[in-house]
Amino acid sequence: MLSSPLLASDLQQRQSDLKTLQSQISKQASDLKSTNKQREKLVSLLKQDEKAIAAAAKKVNQTQVSLDETDQKLNELENRQNKLIKLKTTQQKTLSNQLASAYLAGNHDYSKMLLNQQSPASIERLLAYYQYLNNARMASINELQQTMEELNDIQIAQINQKTQLNKLILNQQTQSKQLNLEQTQRQNTLTQLQRTLNSSGVRLEQLQIEEASLKRVVEQAITAMKSSPSMEGLSSKKKLNWPTNGRIKSGFGSRRSGQVKWKGVTMSAPEGQQIKAIFAGKVIYADWLRGFGMVLVLDHGKGYMSLYGHAQTLLKNAGDSVNKGESIALVGRSGGQTEPGLYFEVRHKGQAVDPARYCKR
Repeated sequence: MLSSPLLASDLQQRQSDLKTLQSQISKQASDLKSTNKQREKLVSLLKQDEKAIAAAAKKVNQTQVSLDETDQKLNELENRQNKLIKLKTTQQKTLSNQLASAYLAGNHDYSKMLLNQQSPASIERLLAYYQYLNNARMASINELQQTMEELNDIQIAQINQKTQLNKLILNQQTQSKQLNLEQTQRQNTLTQLQRTLNSSGVRLEQLQIEEASLKRVVEQAITAMKSSPSMEGLSSKKKLNWPTNGRIKSGFGSRRSGQVKWKGVTMSAPEGQQIKAIFAGKVIYADWLRGFGMVLVLDHGKGYMSLYGHAQTLLKNAGDSVNKGESIALVGRSGGQTEPGLYFEVRHKGQAVDPARYCKR
């Protein structure tokens, strides 16, 4: 089954909404006010599409993590199995030698020793020797039995892990199909939205709206930071790793459009690549934001925060604590982007600062 009835119904509804909007825009192309309203509806529909993609991508990522863990367990079981097979061979050889020794020593039974009037000391030594051989033989038998039992348990565990692995592979195939459907719907919505942004004036207006949205999120984050416990903050003396591997497309302070400048940097990176926290902190925002898509904001303490946008999906929720270098999101193209990448900001007391001051190349 490709998807649950709820997911399929939601996707069908968004497809229907897009067709309706396309028809209305075509009829009302000359009416600027109507076009603006339709554009806002398209932005809302894009938000739904990108959040659906984020949910599907998160499931794919979780399944991949489970696949990796299951594969690792299978490798560990195989390694343990190989060691136990070698141990079993050694134990069988040891037991065989002990049985041979016991057989050779069996000619000297207790009655013959008494009839031969051997000294009590000699008899005691031989009895002690026989007891030692018997104890050693029983210990070897017990060890071999335990090895055989563990080997049997490992074989059962391997069967269970392989069954789990097959289920996970089927789940991933289903989830990947759902992700592809959502991405197709999102592309259709984005294409229609871009047609409504047919002038530089309209595009600039949209950028200003997006800037205002980001400003509100930063203000909310500052309020949240005041109520959070003190952390050590960032230091320009201790250079940190960039949140993902990639090429910087737009540098801090470069012109975006008109008088609008970049408050952070945009980085080209493959879709689905991990985005990692540049430093330990607490998640104070994790949601969709107009123009920036799936966004996560981290509080690092002492007024410092870092922001990660255009993500395909977020792996952390508001309130979560994260460690330096921990995966927090996956690279995507949300926020209406046509190419995958990451939008990354560093702010101190609300003011954007050049991330290159804190991250090394």
